[in-house]
Amino acid sequence: MFRLDFTKTGGLVPAIAQDHETGEVLMLAYMNEAAFEETIRSGKATYFSRSRQSLWKKGETSGHVQHVKEVRIDCDHDTVLLKVEQVGGAACHKGYKSCFFQKFEKDGSLTITDQLIFDPKKVYK
Repeated sequence: MFRLDFTKTGGLVPAIAQDHETGEVLMLAYMNEAAFEETIRSGKATYFSRSRQSLWKKGETSGHVQHVKEVRIDCDHDTVLLKVEQVGGAACHKGYKSCFFQKFEKDGSLTITDQLIFDPKKVYK
């Protein structure tokens, strides 16, 4: 039976969420073993919040859940790639489709490249 290797990563593995249709990278989060098992069991992306030190189901507050369509594991068995259907159009808690909505410019500045999908102040009261 396959098992993710949580031992060399301090109990957490990176989990990349990618749009299953377009391939766009939506976000990077972390999973502990319980989050991975819950993701597999429920079919909805579940991560481990390092700031809250607890599990969180993506979209539990915003409604922008991630339905897992496919799970891939890297060659070292210490990184997860989730191909997801992003409900509501936004994966980022700042209101953007992707957490990677800022482009690094040569002068060191950041340019916002995407449109805001929702106002986080209204969603996360």
